[in-house]
Amino acid sequence: METENPSNFSYMGRNFSDLSIGDSSSAFSDCNSDRSGEFQTASSQSRRLLIACASDNSDDLIRQLVGVLESGSIEEQKQAAMEIRLLAKNKSENRLKIAEYGAIRPLISLLSSSDLQLQEYGVTAILNLSLCDENKELIASSGAIKPLARALKTGNPTTKENAACALLRLSQIEENKVAIGRSGALPLLVNLLENGGIRGKKDASTALYSLCSVRENKIRAVQAGIMKPLVELMADFSSNMVDKSAYVLSVLVSVPEARTALVEEGGIPVLVEIVEVGSQRQKEISVAILLQLCENNAVHRNMVAREGAIPPLVALSQSGTNRARQKAETLTELLRQPRSGNVAAPPARA
Repeated sequence: METENPSNFSYMGRNFSDLSIGDSSSAFSDCNSDRSGEFQTASSQSRRLLIACASDNSDDLIRQLVGVLESGSIEEQKQAAMEIRLLAKNKSENRLKIAEYGAIRPLISLLSSSDLQLQEYGVTAILNLSLCDENKELIASSGAIKPLARALKTGNPTTKENAACALLRLSQIEENKVAIGRSGALPLLVNLLENGGIRGKKDASTALYSLCSVRENKIRAVQAGIMKPLVELMADFSSNMVDKSAYVLSVLVSVPEARTALVEEGGIPVLVEIVEVGSQRQKEISVAILLQLCENNAVHRNMVAREGAIPPLVALSQSGTNRARQKAETLTELLRQPRSGNVAAPPARA
């Protein structure tokens, strides 16, 4: 498996030193736990109180709930999955106990349920259990990846969002990234990025960013049509997705297929506009992407120059962060080269 370091930005344990940004991870969804509703029913308050009281000594309750998951009616399974989800939401000790008492496999079976509410509760419980590092390998090895991918297609909006977050958590184990890519999840994540609500878009972009550190997943994402929604979201400053989309793009452009798709989808004028009017973070990552696009490619350099990139690049080289200034200066030098033939580009500055 080939994993590439995306130009040294920093998110989820990877270093992004190519950008001098204080907290690049803030661009993404944290996916720290489910953000579903609290399943309000007439008895939900008393149920939550019971769970809270039992959480310090919850072994018997967990065993009982696992038994219900395995053999209860649909309504009983819903209640058990809801309670397991609540037990696992904020207490790491409970996440370990729930896995230890055998809840993961019966929860995975719920992910393929035709009952959309039961499916949602199962996905949400798996998400909360996946927050524990010790559970990630067990969840994946128990067969959760393909059902989570299918839930991205068949689930309600909340199910899709939580499935994306669960796949993100599982992708933090490097060997799971290829398995997730081969499960068919990437086209469905691209669809969520394009058609989901704001939380769905944010969760999808976070999962795609993590998964596309693997070369074959970059290709799959491009083939699934990721470039169109990325460019559209970057072009819409009101979308609250400019940074997120640019970060995903930054990990994709290392492969030629992504660079070709970016140009075909009209990405160059969008990136030049961001360099001109975006925030400091947006300018910095956009100039880094443009630099990758233009290195060793005179055609792309001509296109970028024709979009009027040199004046905003000169301005950035005088007023941006140290890293942004260096990238802007290097790109400006490239654009001022003779505009014919693929002249070798000078190396980018570290």
